[in-house]
Amino acid sequence: MSTNEKQEQAKIELPSLERIQQELGSAKSIDDFFGKQGIFARLFATTLEQMLEAELTAHLGYEKYEAKGRNSGNNRNGKYKRKVRSSGGEVEVAVPRDRNGDFEPKLLHKYETSSNELEDKIITLYAKGLSVRDIHDSLQEMYGVEVSAGTISTITDKIWPMVEAWQSRPLEKVYPLIYLDCIHVHLKREGRIESTAIYIVLAVDLQGRKDVLGHWVGDGAEGAKFWTTVLGQLQARGVKDILIACVDGLTGFKEAIQAVFPKARIQRCIVHQIRNSLKYVSYTDQDEFIRDLKSIYQATTRDAAETALLNLADKWGDKYAVAVRAWENNWPELSTFFDFPYDIRRMIYTTNMIEGYNRQLRRVTKNKTVFPTEEAIRKSFYLAHRDIAAKWTMPIPNWPKILNQLVIYFENRIQF
Repeated sequence: MSTNEKQEQAKIELPSLERIQQELGSAKSIDDFFGKQGIFARLFATTLEQMLEAELTAHLGYEKYEAKGRNSGNNRNGKYKRKVRSSGGEVEVAVPRDRNGDFEPKLLHKYETSSNELEDKIITLYAKGLSVRDIHDSLQEMYGVEVSAGTISTITDKIWPMVEAWQSRPLEKVYPLIYLDCIHVHLKREGRIESTAIYIVLAVDLQGRKDVLGHWVGDGAEGAKFWTTVLGQLQARGVKDILIACVDGLTGFKEAIQAVFPKARIQRCIVHQIRNSLKYVSYTDQDEFIRDLKSIYQATTRDAAETALLNLADKWGDKYAVAVRAWENNWPELSTFFDFPYDIRRMIYTTNMIEGYNRQLRRVTKNKTVFPTEEAIRKSFYLAHRDIAAKWTMPIPNWPKILNQLVIYFENRIQF
């Protein structure tokens, strides 16, 4: 064995503990450990090279410098340089090769140049609401990796087929409960920044599990008209019946729903109704007015609630006619929940379930002051939804009891 060969062997077989001690001993500050030129990146490259050498030895069937290698029909044939990305940054690795050219290191599949690890990090940051510029700066700062804005956009575009598949997936035939609501974001359209409604449908299926049926970017049409389009798409995706639809106070909501699902019962959100009523009540009277409203929606029966509504009108009708009239005019949709037992009532008299979902979406979208395109909105909302829904592992509490009640109240409309 020549002197150069012995030196090369000694370099490859350098004990890892000794190498680690040498590297650590060279550090002068904490910054020396991180980044693409840091100690961790260099140790990663050295370890990976040694493992690749071991892979090639197993492939050839003999150790380096063994005499039988000369007559084996295949032997080592130098090395080539390859850049590899890891969580420590981008490093250059010397990859051994064989003369026949059929050695394919399995280890490198984990650390390919187009690393799935890096792509996952980019998509995760995008899902948290970071902009392309923020993602670029974060990767540069944390991992020493320079990724262009174009590359980041290309990677996030890879989820677009997933977005479309999710939004158009077949749905169940019957949903016992659905909640309809929207949130607003800023979208750049035709050179202008507009406040745009994102329409959301959250359902509870027959297994008692929450399921968001889709996100729809508004086109500027009046809300009730757009909701008719949304509900028509749900029908096209396989929904045949909805038992109870919980909505806010949008004018025309009932007509929009029943145009597509005529048998659906409509429950108007009590909390929204209270908020809207208080706009017309003096601040000094609001506490007393709210106490009187509680006697309506906390009544045990519809008759008791209607008596309380009459008392509200007698007491406040002259002073706050608009607030009282809003309850009287919308009473058929406000009082739907009185037709059901307590377990169903508590699920439908407010839209708290979808509002909780919307709050989690806003935590992501608050970092996006303006969305450049509708596709950017849908990608961000889908990724945020994926993280939120991953926590929905259990059905609604007491669901078997609730389902039994629904089967009784909606006879012949729930089929198993």
